[in-house]
Amino acid sequence: MNIFIAGLSYSINDNDLRDLFNEYGEISSAKVIMDKATGRSKGYGFVELEDNAAGQKAIEELNGAEYDGRTISVSEARPRTEGGDRPRRNFDNNRGGNGGFRRREY
Repeated sequence: MNIFIAGLSYSINDNDLRDLFNEYGEISSAKVIMDKATGRSKGYGFVELEDNAAGQKAIEELNGAEYDGRTISVSEARPRTEGGDRPRRNFDNNRGGNGGFRRREY
């Protein structure tokens, strides 16, 4: 079971996350998501447990718990969708797709 953890302290690393979930069963992976530009934690991560029942127990017991001075939210991770379901960002500030530049015809 893939588990999503939000509200993590920025000082938490992969090993800390693994230690937090270690008592619930065999862990396939534990990953704190890092910002590529700054190298700093984004404050959330994922843990994958081998056993679904153990994952459900971890969610029930850890959701709303305090960890490293912060209240964390723990839930089953939703599967990623192909291409994502987030709206595309328009970086040209709605200027017609060409940055507001109009070519003059002579």
